[in-house]
Amino acid sequence: MSEADTPLVGPGIRRRRRALEMTLAEVARRAGLSVPFLSQIENGRSRPSMGSLQRIADALDTSAVQLLSTAEAPRPVDVVRRTSAAVRETGAEGESDGRMRPLVRGHQRLHALEFTGAHDWGREFRHRNDEILYVADGSAEVEADGNFYRLERGDTLYCAGGLVHRWRPIEPDTRVLVVGIADHVQATDEQVG
Repeated sequence: MSEADTPLVGPGIRRRRRALEMTLAEVARRAGLSVPFLSQIENGRSRPSMGSLQRIADALDTSAVQLLSTAEAPRPVDVVRRTSAAVRETGAEGESDGRMRPLVRGHQRLHALEFTGAHDWGREFRHRNDEILYVADGSAEVEADGNFYRLERGDTLYCAGGLVHRWRPIEPDTRVLVVGIADHVQATDEQVG
């Protein structure tokens, strides 16, 4: 999977930055990136690592998943092959062998991601809507709402929207699927009577 196959997120970053009426320099400063690098990303001449994308998303008060979802137009039916491109993850200590691969492309109501290899334990998440973590291979440790859970192959953890959570693989070759309702969707509770 080459870097050239990863989605172009620059136009979505530019749209979000302009909608927030922020300058390129302001977003670069907040993300801890250089202005020229951020400009190259916005113009499609460079593609960020997952760590850089996370920092840009934080600077724009959104999520990396949302920025990735705007990279392509929605499709009513789409097949994502196992050979599709993955984005390298970076953690607090820099590059890692972790990869993240979107399983749903475009600006959809659902997001689904496949994570393999290392994952940054120091990064906490809080999403607007519900999501599940499914361990397809290996095992993972999850902290959700202050409690710790060990998940083995085939286990699923449900996390309600708004709860702080984080996770990490416990053993090599762990593969975790994260599926949730996209942040741009307003989920409502309806009573069935």
